[in-house]
Amino acid sequence: MRNIQPYTAKPVTARSIRNFVLVLAAPLAFAASSTCAAELLISAAASLTNAFRDIGKRFETEHGGSRVTFNFAATDVLLAQISKGAPADVFAAADEDTMDRAEREGFLLPGTRRDFAGNRLVLIVPAGRQPISSLGELTTSRFGRIAMGSPRTVPAGRYAKAALDRVQLWERIEARCVFALNVRQVLDYVAREEADAGFVYATDAAVMSDKVKIALDVPTATPVRYPVAVVRGSRYAGEARAFVDILGSEAARKILASYGFAAP
Repeated sequence: MRNIQPYTAKPVTARSIRNFVLVLAAPLAFAASSTCAAELLISAAASLTNAFRDIGKRFETEHGGSRVTFNFAATDVLLAQISKGAPADVFAAADEDTMDRAEREGFLLPGTRRDFAGNRLVLIVPAGRQPISSLGELTTSRFGRIAMGSPRTVPAGRYAKAALDRVQLWERIEARCVFALNVRQVLDYVAREEADAGFVYATDAAVMSDKVKIALDVPTATPVRYPVAVVRGSRYAGEARAFVDILGSEAARKILASYGFAAP
């Protein structure tokens, strides 16, 4: 028969306790590092696409472990998504009115809203076309198709319609208008010469300066400003605040300026 040796307990020392704690702490530390990395979802106006992608890369560099994903679309579409419960941590709009609505309806984290950029509305034409001197020329036979964002969902479309209303042109050209989902779609229509002219922001025109040119600056009744805020219920409110904050930094201002955005 095999002899069974009696168990003799080893003395408990400070070193053995420390080793035991380290063994227990290791998986907990790994779990914490895995769950603490923020995965921010930024819902932003389509006109911010290029600048925000660059700012997002800088944010990820400065906040190691954090990841930024973007949802670019027309401002009103983004708000509709948020109102229906779609996930979003930060909302960046292309006009104050939509952000005002988001605030009234309780979708924003109080105290996080700020303006971070400005823009201007322009009329573009394909690069090879003749220049024009006034909006009134849109009524001539040269302009059979005029692209603009839908005034119902796209701030640039609302700005354009209001500008045309002020000079009593809207009713005369409405039938020629091709309504797009966002300003980048307008830009594509004009760049491909599927439209004879289009209303976009100056920053959009700069993206395809080889294919379109600015024909006119279009005055707007109110300045074109971009507000941003943390969405109420964000899973990563702290990181979302940090993203809003970085938009006011010197580095972000330089990136925005490089794409043609002005100070708010």
